[in-house]
Amino acid sequence: SQFVNGLIIGIIYGFMALGLSLIFSILGVVSFAHGEFYMIGGMLVYFITEVWLPGVNPLIGVLGACLVAFLLGAVFERLMLTPMYHGKIDRPIEYGILVTFGLAFTLQYFVQALVGANPVKAQRFLEFPRWRFPAEADPIWIKTSRGSMTLFEQVTISSPRFTAAITCILVLLALLFLMHRTWTGKALRAVSQDREAAAITGINPNTMNMLAFALGGMIAALAGALLVQAFSWLPQVGAIPAMRSFVIVVLGGLGSLPGAFIGGIMVGLVEAAGTGCVPDAQKAAS
Repeated sequence: SQFVNGLIIGIIYGFMALGLSLIFSILGVVSFAHGEFYMIGGMLVYFITEVWLPGVNPLIGVLGACLVAFLLGAVFERLMLTPMYHGKIDRPIEYGILVTFGLAFTLQYFVQALVGANPVKAQRFLEFPRWRFPAEADPIWIKTSRGSMTLFEQVTISSPRFTAAITCILVLLALLFLMHRTWTGKALRAVSQDREAAAITGINPNTMNMLAFALGGMIAALAGALLVQAFSWLPQVGAIPAMRSFVIVVLGGLGSLPGAFIGGIMVGLVEAAGTGCVPDAQKAAS
């Protein structure tokens, strides 16, 4: 049970770290606002599905959160980070750290002004039907109830974590297809390897910078949008996942997307093993 739950949370960790790794590989900037994009994703799903449009399909909330995060990332990169690449900033690395820190604090305190100090939580996106396989014989391989799935009568997986893990895997596959099978993905990879050479071939590095930062923020927001159904959400909720993402990116190799995902799984498994021995009262993202 600890292994399976560690694998699932590791997939989610790795998925969130993908966005941070993508931003660093293209822009060469560590985004200290990554945790706040995660927080914004969850908050937007809560507001869309519980406050503004009660009863709406949760998919609408998730898509809305992703769209807002993508646009926010694109606008921020174009207004605040683009000057780094035109020689207007004497110390671009320090500048990138400061402006992303500024964005993080701005988003956090803006949301805190809106929702206050009380935690919020969205309804579950998916309820399992009551089902078992095999139907009559023992032992039971799979049994589902309203909020969870039990495997081999030993491993219990909650529906929010199951939904989040499956979605992360599907989006990861789509991202790999984008990066390796489309012109846009190849352009992103070219800019990450050599900006000047990519520009000579007709690729606009500034456009790729904007796209990378927007995609990275959207990935973090999607992780938050999927987990707001499982955990209580506060404006400060992004701090711990962001710190874990930094660790995962370093562990998997700076700028390596596969390394970030594998690093996330490793951290999830180690965390689950440690929690089995010493319970953690401040579990990630709770």
